[in-house]
Amino acid sequence: MAFNPLDSTSWLSSLGALGVFLVLFAETGLLIGFFLPGDSLLFTAGLLCTAGTHAVHLSLPAVLLAAAAGALLGAQTGFWLGQRGGRVLLARSKNRHLRAGVERAEEILERYGYGKAIVLARFIPVVRTVLNPMAGALEVPTRVFTLWQVVGGLVWSLGVTLAGYGLGSSIPSIDKYLLPIIAVIVLVSLSPLAIELLRRRRAGASEPVSHARHAASEDS
Repeated sequence: MAFNPLDSTSWLSSLGALGVFLVLFAETGLLIGFFLPGDSLLFTAGLLCTAGTHAVHLSLPAVLLAAAAGALLGAQTGFWLGQRGGRVLLARSKNRHLRAGVERAEEILERYGYGKAIVLARFIPVVRTVLNPMAGALEVPTRVFTLWQVVGGLVWSLGVTLAGYGLGSSIPSIDKYLLPIIAVIVLVSLSPLAIELLRRRRAGASEPVSHARHAASEDS
């Protein structure tokens, strides 16, 4: 079977725990990794650590270590790259998914402040890719960024992995339903972006109405 970089099981069956490290490092530290399946890979890796008839069996300690290392080192690398010209690189990107992620990351930073934004971004695909270099470009203090990216990185990487492990341990033969479960995880992880897009569309649709009312009031 050909290797599919969009498929979490391809990474895990080919590289095991090393695949977890590589995906998380690239997704959180390199802009080219924005499309990688971080959430579904973590959950699937945890699931494959349980005892059962899985085609691939992974070691839970090794997966947890790889997940934490990839998430933390990746974010810190992205921050470092951002300090050295990441803002220009983000601005020049023509990929619509990255540009949407930049807008969302800027809004999260403005609305929640550094700490909450850095933690929250871990759970939003694409945003967790662009927020780290953006934080570096915006000159967020290194100590502040490091503290909160470690907190968010550990909660996200270890939490999602252990959720997969816990579900796999409690439900026999759950690997039969792996594809539907991954689909649900992807939908849930993308829901914040979908909600934000819907909110912006509604706001955009209401603006012409408000302008028309304002103009009418001035005419009267």
